[in-house]
Amino acid sequence: MSATAGGPDRRTVLDVYLNDHLAGATAGAELARRMVREHDDPAYAEELRRLAAEIVQDRRSLLGVLADLGIPVRHHKVYAAWLGEKAGRLKPNGRLLRRSGLAVLVECEAMRLGVQGKALLWRSLLAASLREPRLEPVRLRELLERAEGQLRTVDELHRRAATALLSAPGVTVSA
Repeated sequence: MSATAGGPDRRTVLDVYLNDHLAGATAGAELARRMVREHDDPAYAEELRRLAAEIVQDRRSLLGVLADLGIPVRHHKVYAAWLGEKAGRLKPNGRLLRRSGLAVLVECEAMRLGVQGKALLWRSLLAASLREPRLEPVRLRELLERAEGQLRTVDELHRRAATALLSAPGVTVSA
């Protein structure tokens, strides 16, 4: 995409794009950490811990990309995402003081959206690396492959949670 007369230049586009993804990575890292703390079910614990650690590492990698490109972190976006993740916990779930059984299912779905977005980020930066020598294609391919693995992990966690929750005795699902 090229800048048009009066339109944003490449640096502005990168600044907005990468800072928006950093905000998303911040919310995703917070969600992943919370899922580790709140889901002590052995069926999920080990995979959630590994996933959370990778998501935190991926956020650090994104910070590295911003630094490599000389793009400043827009802290207001990071803070807003952090706060938004906290506010998302207040959604009504049919329970006043404790989590509903749907929590792990809904959180897996939110996590999948974030990881999918992250995979698209790495794919976009990989394409941009053809013209931007400060981007490391080998590292970006590694990050993309890890994101694709994370998608498989989240999909499997979601499948198990959906099976356990929605096919439990006494649970009826209607269209």
